Amino acid sequence: MTVDSVTSAGTPPADGSFRARTLVVKIGSSSVTTEAGRVDEAAIDKLAGEVAEARRDGNRVVVVTSGAIAAGWSSLAPDQPRPSDLATLQAVAAVGQHRLMRVWSDALERRGLSAGQVLLAPLDFVHRSQYLHARQTLTRLLDLGVVPVVNENDAVADEEIRFGDNDRLAALVAHLVRAELLVLLTDTAGLLTEDPRHTAGGSLIEEVVEIDLELERIAGGPGSAVGSGGMGSKLAAAKIAVWSGVEAVIADASRPDVLAEVAGATPGVGTRFRPRDRRLPARKLWIAFAIGASGTIAVDAGARRALVERGRSLLPAGVTGVRGEFSADDAVEIADPDGVVFAKGLVRQSSAVVAGWAGRRSDQLPEDESPEVVHRDDLVVIE
Repeated sequence: MTVDSVTSAGTPPADGSFRARTLVVKIGSSSVTTEAGRVDEAAIDKLAGEVAEARRDGNRVVVVTSGAIAAGWSSLAPDQPRPSDLATLQAVAAVGQHRLMRVWSDALERRGLSAGQVLLAPLDFVHRSQYLHARQTLTRLLDLGVVPVVNENDAVADEEIRFGDNDRLAALVAHLVRAELLVLLTDTAGLLTEDPRHTAGGSLIEEVVEIDLELERIAGGPGSAVGSGGMGSKLAAAKIAVWSGVEAVIADASRPDVLAEVAGATPGVGTRFRPRDRRLPARKLWIAFAIGASGTIAVDAGARRALVERGRSLLPAGVTGVRGEFSADDAVEIADPDGVVFAKGLVRQSSAVVAGWAGRRSDQLPEDESPEVVHRDDLVVIE
């Protein structure tokens, strides 16, 4: 392995204010592919130059890149519509991943930097041993002076258990490597007051202290045809980041020196999301934000207080109703008597069992069954 000669500490300024940081930089498919759907080597070269500059400033940088499917399909059938079935997309990703990685590797090597490919799957964040192994690998790559280039392992990802877009993956990686800053680069200036796909004239939202329903409405749904994300997924990723204690910024990938300006907190560059004081563990982040809910469990006011104020598990006695069908280990939302969802967790019983147990005390349940509907270790208060 070739280790670059760029210092990992940098040269501190005379005033002593310098502090090296770990940055996670995600660039989406719309920013690394041309209008024809091919890998945009010039765009990757631009970002590689900015990564090198960040390294010279003493920062450690992890790149999360999209574009494997676009790269694969442009080499297989560039004049045909992109496929939508999972098996074909996985095969196309297998063709495109090494092509995409070659472009990144060449661009970084021109700056004296080595790239290290890391393909991650959702289970790497769910299981403690895999999570620690992934952290160890990424940390060691950074210690060696390597720039990790991360993507989801699309070629083998299960349809039911996958990130779905690299925005969420980048946010989880930021938590994994204990980053100070997550940069989500896209094809717009940041989060605007109006969705630019539908309404012209929206202005940039420069700072967000709390992500609320109005912001989620503004963000809308998926964006470009070549990507699976969009502003909605970037807002979801920002939410994961801030709940991790990581500052997040959404900014325009094509802006000159965008990475340096974001890292330097230049006013008017992108939308900046301030981190929360509380830092959730990775597994609870996954439960709260990265997997969809299969149903909803309604609870009474006493159960709500027990979950929110005392950190208890949800027991059948506090359950008042069930909506939707779910199986054991599925994610469910938990709603209060007013219908407001205030928590999310992994349920230990099926919807039929939970509905049948609703309102019962623990001594009224079968002796060989666990009394918890949602154990406190699998529950996150998200209000």
